Amino acid sequence: MDWLRQSAVVSRLNIRSIPRRFLSSASSVLAVTLVIVVLLGFLGMADGFRNTLTSSGSDDIAVVYRGASQSEFNSVVSSSQIKLLAQAPGVARGADGRPLISPELYLAISGVERDSQRRANIPLRGVSPDGARLHKSIRFTEGRMYHAGSDEIVAGADVIKRFEGFELGSTITLGGSKWTVVGVMASGGTVFGSELWADPPVVQSLFKRTNVFQTVRLQLGNAADLQQLKFYVDGEPRLKLEVKSEAAYFADQSSRVTNLIQNVGWPLAIAMAIGAVAGALNTMYSSVAARAGEIATLRAIGFSAASTFLGTMCESLAVAMLGGIIGSLVAYFAFDGLAATTLGNSFTQVAFNLKLSGGLMAKALALSIAIGLVGGMAPAWRSARIGIVEGLRG
Repeated sequence: MDWLRQSAVVSRLNIRSIPRRFLSSASSVLAVTLVIVVLLGFLGMADGFRNTLTSSGSDDIAVVYRGASQSEFNSVVSSSQIKLLAQAPGVARGADGRPLISPELYLAISGVERDSQRRANIPLRGVSPDGARLHKSIRFTEGRMYHAGSDEIVAGADVIKRFEGFELGSTITLGGSKWTVVGVMASGGTVFGSELWADPPVVQSLFKRTNVFQTVRLQLGNAADLQQLKFYVDGEPRLKLEVKSEAAYFADQSSRVTNLIQNVGWPLAIAMAIGAVAGALNTMYSSVAARAGEIATLRAIGFSAASTFLGTMCESLAVAMLGGIIGSLVAYFAFDGLAATTLGNSFTQVAFNLKLSGGLMAKALALSIAIGLVGGMAPAWRSARIGIVEGLRG
């Protein structure tokens, strides 16, 4: 075990000598820091978006939509199909005996963003006052629910935060008609806070969507009833529709956007990591050259080549991990909880908060360790091959 004790001694000596090469070491630390900040920025965006959508769903709510539709926006469910769904087994009923079912429209309208003054799409959901009970995360912070049959609208808190003209009591023009904002709803961190809600018949009339809906929500007796609902829909030839739990539906919707974000973030971070490895190589080669005499002296008094190799690797890992830790802290304080928006599958704005979890931090630290390992391997091998005479002459 002498080589382990020797390696520990050499590692301490190398790490303590880092301040003597402050500029080159600092440049390597900075390079790794930038890699980690960029990576965590993208991963935090993907996780925040995923959390917002997945928290919007419930296991005992079923979402029915046209098969092969990529989103609510291009789904179609007819009134005749809705009547068949109301008779489906597994659908819960209210105290009055009526099925708890919510046919919903989903449109995109244009609004002006407060910060950029650019126009962007906002989702407008047609959902009846009774059907709103199937959206369990919604609560009103101001005002009230719209009255059935009226030109009244409810705005999500995130819509008011990001767009002009949707405050409580405001009058807006949609579909050639004047609408009054009568309520503000908080979403509990779900996607519905990025939407406007209005009464379906009024929306159908103004936007010429008569007898057509995009999705149907059904309250199930319990989560296990989803299977018999699926069996019923699959066995009814007039229902060429897809059935998923609301939780599974939103998880599927989120995966497309989060995969896109990660497919940009990881390649960019890896490209930057290659640059950081080059910096680490330069730093460690300089370190080995500066300590050639010291390494030769250690070898002369009995230290093994393995100990100098491991000592140099530990120095490289220490520099890279320092950059990883600093980058993680910078990213956490800069990004965690930061409000952002992105386009959902329906090309409408979805508000969410970036989320940096311990798992993402671990991935970032693992990448910094990989940079240290790759960047230190060749210089460490060089340090192990320095001869005693060559090092003392150097």
